[in-house]
Amino acid sequence: MQYKEQRELKTLLLVDDDADDQELFKLALAELNHPVKCLTAGNGQEALENLCTHAYRPDLIFLDLNMPLMNGIVFLERIKDIDHLKDIPVIIYSTSDEPREISAARSMGAVDYITKPARFDELCRLLQLVLVQGTTSLH
Repeated sequence: MQYKEQRELKTLLLVDDDADDQELFKLALAELNHPVKCLTAGNGQEALENLCTHAYRPDLIFLDLNMPLMNGIVFLERIKDIDHLKDIPVIIYSTSDEPREISAARSMGAVDYITKPARFDELCRLLQLVLVQGTTSLH
């Protein structure tokens, strides 16, 4: 599925409670040498509060599913009900590869689902596909 807009991506939001995963994500983005700003939130509640107060508006959201306070599914459900947020593309970025969770996330409006790669080079490759081609699909 393609979700790249006409304009280049400028701001990404990573919603993930794991500080190590946040750091690896930012390092992978830096490796790509692609002009992008990466904001982070430690859970869905923090991200939703920042988005609703118009603290920022990302071009794309990477969303973990398993987080405290507000998990990814609840966050996704909530932003899809808010007019000024519902059109922001959301990519699920999770350790889970359960088909049921993948299907549920897509049916709720996620544009893609990435299982967190075990290797740094694979994360770089996936982010390159998203930023340059607007998809994680090789087809």
